[in-house]
Amino acid sequence: MALDGIILSKINGELNALLPLRIVKINSISDSELLFQLKSAHGRHQLFISNHSQFNHIKLTEHRYPIPQTPSNFVMLLRKYLENGLITAIEQEDLDRYLRFEITGHNELGEKDVHYMFVELMGKYANTILVDKTGRIMDALKRIPPFENQRRTIHPGAQFTYPDKQEKADPFKVTSVDLDEPLTSQLQGFSPLLAKEVTYRLHNGEIFTEIMKEIAASKQLYLSNQNGQLFYHVIPLKHLNVPYEAYSINEGLDRLYFFQEEKDRIKQQTGDLFKIVRRELKKNEQKIVKLQNSLEEALDCDKWREYGDYLYTYQNTIPKGVKEVTLERFDGEGTITIPLDVRYDARYNGKKCFQKYNKGKSGQIHIQEQIDICQREIDYFTGLNQQLSLMDFNDINEIRQEMIEQGYLKDKGRNKRRKDPPLHYLTIHYDEETTIYVGKNNKQNEYVTFKKGRKEDTWFHALDYHGSHTVIHTDHLTEEKIRLCAMLAAYYSQARDSSSIPVAYTQIRNLKKIPEAKGSQVTMSSYKTIYIDIDKELLEQYLPK
Repeated sequence: MALDGIILSKINGELNALLPLRIVKINSISDSELLFQLKSAHGRHQLFISNHSQFNHIKLTEHRYPIPQTPSNFVMLLRKYLENGLITAIEQEDLDRYLRFEITGHNELGEKDVHYMFVELMGKYANTILVDKTGRIMDALKRIPPFENQRRTIHPGAQFTYPDKQEKADPFKVTSVDLDEPLTSQLQGFSPLLAKEVTYRLHNGEIFTEIMKEIAASKQLYLSNQNGQLFYHVIPLKHLNVPYEAYSINEGLDRLYFFQEEKDRIKQQTGDLFKIVRRELKKNEQKIVKLQNSLEEALDCDKWREYGDYLYTYQNTIPKGVKEVTLERFDGEGTITIPLDVRYDARYNGKKCFQKYNKGKSGQIHIQEQIDICQREIDYFTGLNQQLSLMDFNDINEIRQEMIEQGYLKDKGRNKRRKDPPLHYLTIHYDEETTIYVGKNNKQNEYVTFKKGRKEDTWFHALDYHGSHTVIHTDHLTEEKIRLCAMLAAYYSQARDSSSIPVAYTQIRNLKKIPEAKGSQVTMSSYKTIYIDIDKELLEQYLPK
């Protein structure tokens, strides 16, 4: 559901309590998200603005967000005019879904200057717009030229106009409402969800002014889960008839949107990776079919030697220009039909047959080598495809760097002298003597197995599936620990949605990395197998929230 004007007024109240706010840094998180690093007398803060068509909202957050290496042109403009500026006022017109930030700073001549930033949270029209003191639009996150919207142009150089104002009553100032008319058409800041809740309460004997007093006094966000869908507002949603949880406004918004936003950002940032992986996978799958056909033909090369023998023997009886010839077999049992090239005589056709025989004989080894290479490529990209489907932001950069090292991606301006950042494998401190390491991509898998793990540590992997290398470091390996590690290995594998998943486990001393294989493939000299079903409730105790 969308953020309505009443919830926005609560957020605005919290922001105003922190004023003035110094803008320290501005970053773009994705095509539709901005992150402002702020400083006030109360400390440091992060202001997150989402102009996503579905998830648009604004909040103070403590989450850490990945920062793209190259800022957008709009962010560069914001940095030029707003960084080190002071937010002196944040205003909401009535209960409309936009905020007006007044930011004072200094121009290149050191003179005091004022800019305005409008954050509009209106569904698919959500936008962030930078306006100068004369009311001229300097730029916007989403430009809207005149041919798209003649009533309201959002484009550099255009005069800024406010969103259309709707003539509705302030719900905090009226004492009654007409239940025969939708509350959304009568009252400012009311979303359809809040209108349903207030109507439900009025029909159940509550008084409108008392409901509005509860809304006015609320400093919390109430989340209700109905059939897997989250609903929220600043008062409990009684009409849903489901339990609810209460959070502070900003924490509640984080719980609502963070993982939805993350999924959308991952989709944006990994589009090129998925495209390359699936292209390479398709190319090699088509190539291996052709190679297998070539191998079958090469294995059948003995017939060309036989054809050559017959053509040399009967060369004087075979006329030039025929497409094929049928000859008596040497052993007298039947005949043999040999295809011919009409351009050449029998002797030269025989020579061509021996050439095909020699080529097939020598080509068998080469073609088999190419099939092996092609199969390793298929295995590698199948594994990458699986890893991409389960990754988080930290994994993106690790997989991207691996593909750069393998030559499938170009390194765009990366500082090669800079040390690689630490890998973000999962570490679980099970108890005082037990630590579990879970790799989620090739780099992490190789590290936890051959760098982090000791020879006597136990290693787990879903058998015959691409997936995680899970290593447990403990002096007392119990059945409970084995089952948990097997479950983790299965969860971070292609078999995640299966049942009775076979998981191999052995000591690291029994592993050997395949030298010519890409990725993190290993061979096992000996191992045991456990069949496991994934218990998600159990894993939730150990996986990152």
